[in-house]
Parts: sequence; C-alpha cells; structure tokens
Amino acid sequence: MPLKANLRRAAWSWLAAWLALSTPILSESAAAADRYTLREQDWRNGAIVYQVLVDRFAPSTQLESKRHLYAPPKTLRAWDEQPKPGHFVEPAQVWSHEIDFWGGDLQSLRTRLDHIQRLGAQVVYLNPIHLGYTNHKYDSLDFKAISPEFGTREDLKALARDLHRRGMKLVLDGVFNHMGRQSPRFLDAQRNPRSEAGRWFVFGPQYPGGARTWKDVQNLPELNLEHRAVRDHLWLARDSVVRGYLRDGADGWRLDTAYELGQAYLSELTRAAHAEKPGSLVVGEIVNHPAGWMPAMDAVMNFHWRTLLLKMVNGEIRPAHAGRLIERTLDDVGIEPLLKSWVLLDNHDVQRVATEIPHEGRRRLAQVLQFTLPGSPNLYYGSEVGMTGGWDPAQRGPMRWDLVRDDHPDMQWTRALTKMRQQHRALRVGDFRLMATEQMLAFERHTDRVADTVIVVANASDQAVTETVALRNGLLMDDAPLRDVLAPSEPIKVGAGYITVTLPPWGIRVLAPVVPDATHGYSVYKRVR
Repeated sequence: MPLKANLRRAAWSWLAAWLALSTPILSESAAAADRYTLREQDWRNGAIVYQVLVDRFAPSTQLESKRHLYAPPKTLRAWDEQPKPGHFVEPAQVWSHEIDFWGGDLQSLRTRLDHIQRLGAQVVYLNPIHLGYTNHKYDSLDFKAISPEFGTREDLKALARDLHRRGMKLVLDGVFNHMGRQSPRFLDAQRNPRSEAGRWFVFGPQYPGGARTWKDVQNLPELNLEHRAVRDHLWLARDSVVRGYLRDGADGWRLDTAYELGQAYLSELTRAAHAEKPGSLVVGEIVNHPAGWMPAMDAVMNFHWRTLLLKMVNGEIRPAHAGRLIERTLDDVGIEPLLKSWVLLDNHDVQRVATEIPHEGRRRLAQVLQFTLPGSPNLYYGSEVGMTGGWDPAQRGPMRWDLVRDDHPDMQWTRALTKMRQQHRALRVGDFRLMATEQMLAFERHTDRVADTVIVVANASDQAVTETVALRNGLLMDDAPLRDVLAPSEPIKVGAGYITVTLPPWGIRVLAPVVPDATHGYSVYKRVR
C-alpha cells in the first residue's frame, strides 16, 4: 500500500509540474489568438480604402437642373475634357483650374457603388464635400452644409445607408486648419477683427493680406483653434461638425494637414469622435515620419512608406535597406496604429501612380508591397484602369468609365490584389517580421496560425537575382512547399528553415504554405496549429 500511495503522489506531482510548465505556453497561445481575433473584428484594421473626388467621379443625371451653380467665373467642363493649369483669378484669389467643374455629385456616386465593391474596397473616402467656392472644397464656407453642386445632407445620409447595406464604411475629409476667404464668418471677422467672429482667425500687419493663411495662400485663412468656440463648433459640442456627420452615418474622418493641428487638439478631436461613435476612424494627413502622432489619432496616411517605396523602385534605396527602414518604422510606431494607417501610392495631391512609375514592372512591384505591408491600401479612383496624370490639376481628371471593363489588365490586376488581401488573414491583421537579405527585400506576415503565414520576397532591380533566405518561423516545416498566391508557378520547398528564390528583374513572389487537410491524407502540419 505505501508503494501505491507513493506512486500516486509521484503521478500527481508530475501532472502538477506539467500543468505549471504548460499553462504559460497555453495562456500565451490563447492571448495571441485573442489578439488577432480582436483585430479582425475592428473594421479599421487592414481595410481597402477607395478615394473619390465627388465632382470628378460619376457624371450627374441632373446637370441641367444645377447648371446655374457653375456661373462665371466658374466653368462647367465636358466629361471627356482633361484638367489643365489655368490663370489666376484676382477677384476670387484662386486659380481658374480650381473653379473648373465636371458636375459629379453624391447621387451619381451612389449609382457606381457596384464598381467600387466589385474591386474589393470596403471603405469609401470622399474628398471634402462641405460648402466651398472651389471644386476641391478645401476652402470651406460652411462646414455644416454640403456644397449644392454635390447635393444635400440627406443625399449624404442616403449614401451612408447604401454603403452600410453593403457592409462598407464611409470616411469624410475634415479641413479644420483653415476656411475659405469668401466664408461669411471670415468676411465678418475681417470687417470686425475685435468681434467674436474676429477671434476665429488671426489678424495682424505681419501677415500678407492682413490675416494668417495656410502657406500664405490668400484664399485659405487659418482658424484660431486656440479659441475654444472654434473647437466647440468643429468637434467638441454635440452639434459640432465632427459629431454631427458621424450621427448622419459617416464612420470616420480623414484630417487634412493634420500635422498643423498638433497632438493636443488632435487628441481632443479623436476623443470626441470616439465618444460620438465608438470604433470610428480618425486618420491624419501626416507627411512626416509617423512616430509621435498616435494615439492622438487612430492612424496616419503613410506618406513615409510611400516615399520609401518610390525611392526603392527608382533605385535610390537598396531593397535590404528598405526592409530595415520598414522594420524601424514598426519599432517606432507599433503594429496596431500601422494596421489602421493608409498605405498610398497616389492621391489628389501627387502624380498618379501610372505617371509617377511608368515602368510596369516597377509599378506592379510597388503595388504588391502596398497590399502586403501592414496597413490599409488606399486606392485613388481611376488607378484601377491605369489613369495617368501629373501634378495638380492633371491628376484630378474625370473618371474614365470608358475604360472600365472586366478584361482591362489594370482592372484584373487590382482585383487580384484585393482578392489576395481578402483571402489571407495575415495580410489584413498579421504581424511583421523582416528576414535578413543582401540583395532582396523579404519579410513575413503572420498570425497565431501557421497556415495564415505569408512570405514576401521582392527583387527591386533590373537584374535577375537568386538568394537564399533564412525563414524566421519555426513552424514552417522542412521539405514542405510554399506556393505563390499571385501567379501560378513552381512551389518553393522549405529546407531546414531556408528557401532559395530566383526572381527576374522587378520580380516579386507572395508565398503561403501548403497545409493539407490531415483527415484526407498525410500532412506534416497535422499537429501544428
């Protein structure tokens, strides 16, 4: 009996010791699973964003009834005309190409949502729609009113409902650093600079034109955010601009020139947005290195990586060094805000990507990286059909609906990229691991499941390259194949934690493990999650 008792005690001791050793491992695994599940439940992580200039996106069916809204010196252009630089209109203090219009509106946009959804986009981002004198509306006359060329607040609510029925989101452009010179509020302030209206702006003889303006553009007087009433109007009060449009159905805000607002006011705005609509998105136009701007906002427009990708495909930054710079950004900023940040190659302020990178191989390399790096790819309308356009105003041409067809190579390419994102969890919400290379850029996106793993290897040069790359994921099994998810090709075998990859000039492979279902045959992954 004593021997049996001793054996029982020894067995219980062994079990307790095993549980003590296993519990941290099991807890860590559960925490990792929870982390990725929570990321997936947040629409802001890894979403594909489609950007629209309302005036230029879809021809209006109501053009005749609103033709009076484009009275001289404004000009209403035909849809097949292209924007061209104009002359300065002295009385209005704007350039003539700023008051050229093509007539698109919110109702016409609503008729083209099928196109946006078929591309795979989940978020529609609108350039400013507030009442403004120019076509771009960055010179708001009244933030709470929709410019009549575009429609009404009811039209915006209808657009939001349409998008939500499709499971999509709506993000608006907030221009809270400045207003338009012709706004009634500024005109009143100009007449009475010591009045309450005068406190909304900054006046003084040291400023050209008598008031502080954004980058000395006379049409854009800056708002005095230090005056509490301004911030109440814009975001603090319940009937404020930010909170009111969120109640109307918007799901977030992209903040123009966010770097000019400063972290304190950005934090205040973000808290107000989240209080009004928990889970809403505040993403800022930050052209700087993104460190230091979150959590004042949820995310940034990642111009830092845009510049990096352009310089890499143009040969100014070597691929291996580009990888280290990407890794440094993640170290400095953290993965969570970067998953929500927008990865862009073009937009309304820069040259279109087909003009910026005319070489197809270089452009496609940059686009694959846009869709595989951590973040939310930001597609500028028309890029899916290869629209070209240089600097302002050429990059703001009317949408080329004549090019929209299923067999268009750029449409097919865009859909392949969005489908890749939809099918691979790690690309949407996974972590990032850089792999050591000498000639290529190589990295891994991963979650808590080995089957989700994606390996990206890129050759940003005009010479074919072969390189052996050490993997950093110990669960990628020896002698198991990795398949290319973008293009049919011969699988690559893992050998003791290495892969050898040969890439043509400007070649890129996006590799995922082949994980067979063990219930239907042998799988080396049968006991590995």
